[in-house]
Amino acid sequence: MTEDIAPANSRNGKDFLLGIYLNDHLAGATSGLELVRRMAGAHHGSPSGPTLRRLATEIADDRTALLDIMRTLRVPVRQYKVAGGWIAEKISRLKLNGHLLSRSPLSSLVELEALQIGVEGKAAGWRALRLLATGPGRLDADQLDHLITRATEQAATVDELRLAAAATAFPA
Repeated sequence: MTEDIAPANSRNGKDFLLGIYLNDHLAGATSGLELVRRMAGAHHGSPSGPTLRRLATEIADDRTALLDIMRTLRVPVRQYKVAGGWIAEKISRLKLNGHLLSRSPLSSLVELEALQIGVEGKAAGWRALRLLATGPGRLDADQLDHLITRATEQAATVDELRLAAAATAFPA
């Protein structure tokens, strides 16, 4: 890329690949946000409910930050990818969990594992974008450092919830 941020919509070179990369992360962010919102609702009134609601708020903020970064880099949003992320989360609800009409303890564990993967993938994406935060007219390094730190904290939080869900699903 040149010193100025060029539109990332040409079909050749780094800009094209960056557009694909960011839209893939946006699809993942959409799916992850839908998942954590659903989990927060399913756990309303439980000890993990407030933590999941906080994570939902943070993940929504992270998705907004990604959209802002895409605007800064002039990367167009590919709505079909956003819709694909939304649909993928809805389809994931159809998994067999050992219960037909009620929520299984296994559901929480599997959902938290999916959320863990998503949060760690998001952190990896922020670290990759951090490479673009050098030179004038580039991404905000402080913002990306904040997003990396928050994703690391989110991963630790989700891991704690995941281990608690594992203990519930598989009591000793």
